[in-house]
Amino acid sequence: MASMSASGSWSAKDNKAFERALAVFDKDTPDRWSNVAQAVGGGKTPEDVKRHYEHLLRDVRHIESGQVAFPNYKNIGGYDEEKRLRNLKLQ
Repeated sequence: MASMSASGSWSAKDNKAFERALAVFDKDTPDRWSNVAQAVGGGKTPEDVKRHYEHLLRDVRHIESGQVAFPNYKNIGGYDEEKRLRNLKLQ
């Protein structure tokens, strides 16, 4: 990804700013993508942040539809992670 432009690469800091901006500027906000781009900074354009959002939605759909395999966690401290997660869902 080193060959991508500054607006095409997303650092952890960019992603955190993006998440915060999405919480502030919801779908009903006028000029939402311009506001999000300004909040993220780093030369991101409204088109960049909208595209990033669309990728995020696609990833969430894949996860929720089961197209992304659940990680095969090994025993953690003698307790199977998958069992722990199943128990959390039951609560």
